[in-house]
Amino acid sequence: MQKFDEMYAMLPFDGSDVREHYKRYAQWLSKQPPDVMQARRAEAEMIFRRVGITFAVYGAKDEGGAGNERLIPFDLIPRIIPAHEWASMQQGLVQRVTALNRFIHDVYHGQDIIRAGIVPVDLILNNAQYRPEMAGVHVPQDIYAHIAGIDIVRAPDAQGNGEYYVLEDNLRVPSGVSYMLENRKMMMRLFPELFSLHKVAPVAHYPDMLLETLRASAPATADEPTVVVLTPGMHNSAYFEHAFLAQQMGVELVEGQDLVVKDKFVYMRTTRGLQRVDVIYRRVDDDFLDPQVFRPNSTLGCYGLMEAYRAGNVGICNAVGTGVADDKSVYPYVPEMIRFYLGEEPILKNVPTWMCRKPDDLQHVLANLKDLVVKEVHGAGGYGMLIGPAATQAEIEDFRRALIANPSGYIAQPTLSLSSCPTYVESGIAPRHIDLRPFVLSGREVQMVAGGLTRVALQEGSLVVNSSQGGGTKDTWVLGEGRSTAPMTQSQTLGGMTQTQGGF
Repeated sequence: MQKFDEMYAMLPFDGSDVREHYKRYAQWLSKQPPDVMQARRAEAEMIFRRVGITFAVYGAKDEGGAGNERLIPFDLIPRIIPAHEWASMQQGLVQRVTALNRFIHDVYHGQDIIRAGIVPVDLILNNAQYRPEMAGVHVPQDIYAHIAGIDIVRAPDAQGNGEYYVLEDNLRVPSGVSYMLENRKMMMRLFPELFSLHKVAPVAHYPDMLLETLRASAPATADEPTVVVLTPGMHNSAYFEHAFLAQQMGVELVEGQDLVVKDKFVYMRTTRGLQRVDVIYRRVDDDFLDPQVFRPNSTLGCYGLMEAYRAGNVGICNAVGTGVADDKSVYPYVPEMIRFYLGEEPILKNVPTWMCRKPDDLQHVLANLKDLVVKEVHGAGGYGMLIGPAATQAEIEDFRRALIANPSGYIAQPTLSLSSCPTYVESGIAPRHIDLRPFVLSGREVQMVAGGLTRVALQEGSLVVNSSQGGGTKDTWVLGEGRSTAPMTQSQTLGGMTQTQGGF
């Protein structure tokens, strides 16, 4: 199987054959004493631990007995993307997210794409993420996925050149943006000199863009919209991110018990009485949002919230029912969505996918389990999947039985040779597989910061980058044209400490 490394044109690498956009960094890295870099790694871990940047892991998946709360390992070697590659990727992301929003609106209104025979009706109406309660409901600007996290991987083509593919569309409550922001702050703190050598596009303005996007979803009657972040609470795996984003945007972090609905309007309880809420950035799944409509025993949401929502008195981001478009069984149809709604050819490719709900696809998958990646259509976090080449025969046979019992619950894809990037591991610097999650914001316009969260599979040979499965993260640099000029300064805050670095 061919390999593609982001930094080196040839593997195994020995410091030669450095790709053009990595050359300045490689020259700098070659001059760094190993003990200095080790000290920087230890400093990064200490600061992340002090700031409380953790990720919770639950149950049997808490491998190694390290405890539920753990740091997401941070790697010092950045993933660097040249300007022209990012420009093409950005175009593809805007195109894809625009089509997905059109699709969700269509599903809950005219269902034109179903009547055209492009997407099967049962795939939508029998989908666990389809919410009939949203049928005919108007949402501001017809935007449903205000925040999308699109997982992108790179794999070599037949000529060995790296090609980008969309692996997943995360449209419900995508997480990870806080780590993107904190990784950048950490790199600026540890290596300020690198930002005078490279023209790295900034990411620090993401919270401002997010707040602008959220405000755009407010009811038309709200002159100065009040925005809140709704969290399931401190025991949620992404609680750090919920608190972080609320703080960065300057809005309240609330739990369901802090909200109340009166006369189809939402209010939050404050020490000065009830205050109207216009926009809820929810980090709670649909099922738990409103016990009047969904799970009656949920304590995470607010009774009557859907009534206020359907009346147009509060915006919910992402919209209820958005999950129908990030179902893995719907993913194979996204290229057709782009053609149907936009009349364009997809810029970003899908990974070839077999839909096990189709008898012919199922037979192919069953015959080739040892070579394929098989995923639950509603799975997340790297759970509920089979990586055939890395699985034992017993694991394959167990999965075969599950697949035969519920074929519509799975899709399968070829095992891609994910691109690698040099990474610090116990033995030194070695290639490790990576992916990229850019965050796409849809409000009055579709926009994003240049970059995203790069996740890295720290175990040798592993293709699983998820934080819940032991993956780590890297800072992602999108380079501008030419060398950075130093007069511009950027102020960054890390864990209450403000630092000003030159460089972009």
